[in-house]
Amino acid sequence: MSDGPQLSDLQLGLLRILWDRGEATATDVHAAMVEQDRELAPTTVSTMLSRLEKKGIITHRVEGRQFIYRALVGESEVRRSMLARLTDYFFQGDVSALVSHLVAGRDVDPDDVARVKRLLAERFGAAGE
Repeated sequence: MSDGPQLSDLQLGLLRILWDRGEATATDVHAAMVEQDRELAPTTVSTMLSRLEKKGIITHRVEGRQFIYRALVGESEVRRSMLARLTDYFFQGDVSALVSHLVAGRDVDPDDVARVKRLLAERFGAAGE
């Protein structure tokens, strides 16, 4: 699924606002970005929203003179696509190498290990244990 949406940090930030709110105007998105200490010009936000729309990631409806934007793709789809690309690029598609890298680079809480084991067991049955 690595051919799905690949987004910059800024694009992800804009999209997260739409995911959280459901719908928002460019003004609403700009205000939310300012609240997150991301100082962007309102025109930059409008341009980024237009680019996301051209990519088919968001759409808009018109209410009066305002465009009201909403996401067409979910967070899980974007996450899956971007993680697949990262796995392909840095680990030649080797998921176990990705997991090994994640575990080696962090302190892993025993509760996290138990949760991962449960997820693997749910996905693959007894073979995941």
